[in-house]
Amino acid sequence: MKTRIIAVALFLAIAMPAYAQPAGPAPEGEVKKYTFSTSKIFPGTVRDYWVYVPKQYDPAKPPCVYVNQDGVLFNAPAVFDELIHKKDMPVTIGVFVMPGVVKAPNDKALDRINRSFEFDSLGDNYVRFLLDELLPDVETKKTADGKPIKLSKSGNDRSIGGASSGAICAFTAAWERPDAFSRVFSAIGTYVGLRGGNNYPTLIRKYEPKPIRVFLQDGSGDLDIYGGDWWMMANQEMERALKVSGYEVNHEWDEGGHDAKHATKIFPQAMKWLWKDWPTPVKAGAGSKEMKEVLQEGEGWKVAVKDSKGIAKMATNRKGEVFCSEVFPRNKVYKIDNDGKVTEFLPGPDKAPIWAFGPDGLRYSSSGSGPIIAWDEKGKDTRVYNKANCIDLIVDYKGGIFLIDASRPKAGRDMLYIAPNGKIQVTVDKEWSFSPSHIALSPDQTLMYVHDGRSHWIYSYQIQPGGKLTHKQEYNHLHVPDDADDSGTGGICVDRDRRLYVATRLGIQICDQAGRVNCIVPVPSGQPTGLCFGGANFDTLFVTCGDKIYSRKLKTRGANAFEPPIKPNPPPP
Repeated sequence: MKTRIIAVALFLAIAMPAYAQPAGPAPEGEVKKYTFSTSKIFPGTVRDYWVYVPKQYDPAKPPCVYVNQDGVLFNAPAVFDELIHKKDMPVTIGVFVMPGVVKAPNDKALDRINRSFEFDSLGDNYVRFLLDELLPDVETKKTADGKPIKLSKSGNDRSIGGASSGAICAFTAAWERPDAFSRVFSAIGTYVGLRGGNNYPTLIRKYEPKPIRVFLQDGSGDLDIYGGDWWMMANQEMERALKVSGYEVNHEWDEGGHDAKHATKIFPQAMKWLWKDWPTPVKAGAGSKEMKEVLQEGEGWKVAVKDSKGIAKMATNRKGEVFCSEVFPRNKVYKIDNDGKVTEFLPGPDKAPIWAFGPDGLRYSSSGSGPIIAWDEKGKDTRVYNKANCIDLIVDYKGGIFLIDASRPKAGRDMLYIAPNGKIQVTVDKEWSFSPSHIALSPDQTLMYVHDGRSHWIYSYQIQPGGKLTHKQEYNHLHVPDDADDSGTGGICVDRDRRLYVATRLGIQICDQAGRVNCIVPVPSGQPTGLCFGGANFDTLFVTCGDKIYSRKLKTRGANAFEPPIKPNPPPP
């Protein structure tokens, strides 16, 4: 009971609306209260929200937006009146929203309070609620004098803030959708182990930086309870992580506790800083040292193929040309040459997916449960395996073929090795205890990497003479999103420094030789499904994502299985 009383007291200390009257000659904006109860993202919830409209508002010029969790905090309407009047921030409409409540069915039951669920959770649920439901509802309202409320849709014109759980909620909204919110005010933020917020300092260091500007506030008297230490392990660590990764970050620390007193005091300066130099867009930082070793400055994702669907596999030939095999709906194979030109490629009479190229230039294809066929440049075909449900296939520098075969239902998926002399063997002692989806060879061709898309692991095996795989390890530890338990079934490839590139739900995760994720690089259309290195120097990463194929030039060069083994440089100590 004592814990519940403390929690309620903290919530009230943070969330009670404040409506202090503006001082000085600044014209006073209006604040109106509304109720929203038709959410599909948080079904059954009811919540109040307030809309502040400054006196200078002109619907012909959609204004900037500030969204705050836990209702009206920090004396915000009066602060906005003053700052807008002095032109220290642009004309801005404020939206102050309470957490949702699922009302109890009778007076003998308790309401379900959604505050922690909505605010502390990672993922995009809350920001989708704002963008798809609440803000459109705001735009159905009118001011007291009948003006329709219009809001800017540009992320550069929108900011978001809050205190405690409302603060991490604000950061999560911008983190998930920096195109929608680029400026964050975070007071006594709950970046601790309640619903995964303690992972943010790690993720900030690993992700390619996003165009977000952040102002942090906290005090040395903040909470230290079961979820962590708000002061020592949360807010200061957040500030450090943002700074290391090159974000625009500012902060104010004091000796206060878990309340909004200090935040209210410094809120005006925080708003001035967050909106400084507007409308100049907020820029992303340069990222970590590891990020800089891989990504080229000024090189972003480019669309290589605009309309591609159902890509099952990408493969690169000895020239660096990339072949993209579309299984459905059109059963096509595209070729991307080294000048970026895209043409439809016809592999002889058979349009079966191209899975790999060999050291002699042969291309290997299969379709469904049919045979594995090797084609030469003149279109002559050779059957190398009679019947296989091919999941993935690679060819080593000697012409040996590693193949995941799912044609035997009772056996699950076999890993086969077809030696250059045609001898075939199952390469593992026992049937797989997991579901292999993609494979890749290390640059020195002594290790086999196997991606199990249903978990967060990449398995590593040592390759013995004759293709046998031994010494299995759950080696590469991948990150997974908060709303999933697996990394997603995506392709893998390696560069010449033995970095492993994995297409996952979070984007391209780049692992070092020790199996640790160093970098996470999101792809514009969401979850990538396949990838390979291509280009004349094999320094361009090609990625399938949604109905597009993207390319990005890197500082590294891909290691192809059909090339002679390369001994990477030793990792740093």
